[in-house]
Amino acid sequence: MTAVSEQEPEAAGPAPAATAVAGQAGEEDLRALFGQSTAVFASLTGPAHVVETANPAFLAVIGEERARIGVPVAELAPELIDQGFMELLDQVYRTGEPYTGRDARVVLGTGARAREMFFDFTYEPRRDAEGNVIGIRLIGVETTQVKHAQRLMVEHRALVEQIARQQPLAEVLEGMARCIEELAPDEVLVSVLLADPDGRHLRHGAAPSLPEFYNQAIDGIATGEGVGSCGTAAHRRRQVIVTDIATDPFWDDFRHLAEPAGLAACWSTPILARDGSLLGTFAMYHRTPRAPQEADLALARVFTDTAALAIERHHIEQAKLAAEASARSALEELAKAVRAEQRLRAEAEQRASAAAELAAQMRVAAAVQAPAAPPEHCQLGGTSGCEAAAEIKVADSWGVSAWGCTAHVEEALITVRSAFIANEELGGLAAYLNR
Repeated sequence: MTAVSEQEPEAAGPAPAATAVAGQAGEEDLRALFGQSTAVFASLTGPAHVVETANPAFLAVIGEERARIGVPVAELAPELIDQGFMELLDQVYRTGEPYTGRDARVVLGTGARAREMFFDFTYEPRRDAEGNVIGIRLIGVETTQVKHAQRLMVEHRALVEQIARQQPLAEVLEGMARCIEELAPDEVLVSVLLADPDGRHLRHGAAPSLPEFYNQAIDGIATGEGVGSCGTAAHRRRQVIVTDIATDPFWDDFRHLAEPAGLAACWSTPILARDGSLLGTFAMYHRTPRAPQEADLALARVFTDTAALAIERHHIEQAKLAAEASARSALEELAKAVRAEQRLRAEAEQRASAAAELAAQMRVAAAVQAPAAPPEHCQLGGTSGCEAAAEIKVADSWGVSAWGCTAHVEEALITVRSAFIANEELGGLAAYLNR
């Protein structure tokens, strides 16, 4: 914005007195023009830059508790000295050359009351009838919201890029919360809660500025009507605005937590997936009772959608990882089964080979014994002998064979058990014959 300036009188122009009157009228016109404007206007006089007149917007920027007329700017806002603004005023007063600044950053107040603001402004010299600089006219337009919007868009773009790069969900959500807390014009504390798969409980997602005891206490709260701002928003699937926690019935069961945490208002928005299912909640807390402005609601909508994108991408990635893990497990189980089948096959082949070898040995033993004529009497009677007729021939794996009667053959089979398990220590059929 460019200020209206007075021109030096020409030689044939009006008398000095008339020029002075015209100049005074011009100042009155400017005061009338900017009196109720949102633009900042102040008329400064002398090298000390004393505030001669100012509109309410200027006083509001300085801070109504300390702003007053008839005092040098450096006394009203001493923090401006180290920011270079007083030096610029001195330069304009000394040279008579106007100065225009664009998106100039101004920090007003100190400590916890410090406020960052941005302005487009003009310092225009004020002249007397002879053309001498007698003061400076200040006209400015605040661009803080535009600047914050630009910064928000930059931060938002960075968050979307993080999501696209599949950064961990906790990092994305915490970065989002800090971004909003740093760029919001008023102090705000952000919290993101994540819904359980069944949608019945909310778990801690991110809340970098809330006290740890508070985060732990609300981790796992149920979704339901009247369960604070977040539990109710999750249950209703729509935004819940609590402007005063101290009196709202939704907070009856949580007021004992909010008070020591210094929380006085909470606006919660459900985070919904594209299919309408619950993903979580996005909450903005304030330390004083407060209702949201349209800019606050727009901010909540933008970052709630961003949180939904991040959470859905996280769920998709988790499902993909689970499917891959399940596939790997199935392959491992299949490999184990194949290895077990190979072992069983090898063992079966070994047993078949041993059985074939044993059968061959028995065939050899039988072949050796085949030419011999059977005895007349049973050979299985032991030292006492047996006069019964020899009817059946038995043998063991050692190649020992004998003929016996039916009774002694049965006894031999029961006693010797199996030739296949006989060994030299226990003896085979030979040991039985010599018992």
